[in-house]
Amino acid sequence: MALVAVIAVAVGLYLFQPWRIFTSSTVIEDVPAVATPAPASQGPSLTPSTPAAPVALPRELAAGPLISHEHASSGTVRILELPDGSRILRFEGLDTSDGPDLRVWLSNAPVVEGFAGWYVFDDGAYLDLGALKANKGDQNYEIPAGTVLSDYGSVSIWCARFAVSFAAAELNP
Repeated sequence: MALVAVIAVAVGLYLFQPWRIFTSSTVIEDVPAVATPAPASQGPSLTPSTPAAPVALPRELAAGPLISHEHASSGTVRILELPDGSRILRFEGLDTSDGPDLRVWLSNAPVVEGFAGWYVFDDGAYLDLGALKANKGDQNYEIPAGTVLSDYGSVSIWCARFAVSFAAAELNP
């Protein structure tokens, strides 16, 4: 009987990871910048040093504020196109709870506030961009080349362990 209780406790600890209520991590990533090539020299330089190449800025394609679902959350989600044509999903000012197996999903599900919105993101099409790097901060997630962004109108911080959304954002152009 004691062995059964020990196994039950071990399984419960593995599944629920209750210590995550007390853990937190922060990642601060800059927006990737791409230097544009310097123009070819037309003749002798009048300055002794070569000026730095100008930095091209990313273009915002869509954005939206995070709303809380299973856990209180805040921050902004942005989809950025970098000067080289690659795209990233970026969280800015993210603040949510830590949890087991948190993923970043692009989804075609509507963002619904309250309990009704907690479980909709795995009902349709979604694209898993990877594990959430930290539950706080500014973070970048690469969007695979060839992804048709118009197929996805929302983002979810998805807890794969319990199939529930911690937070979500509607992406508005």
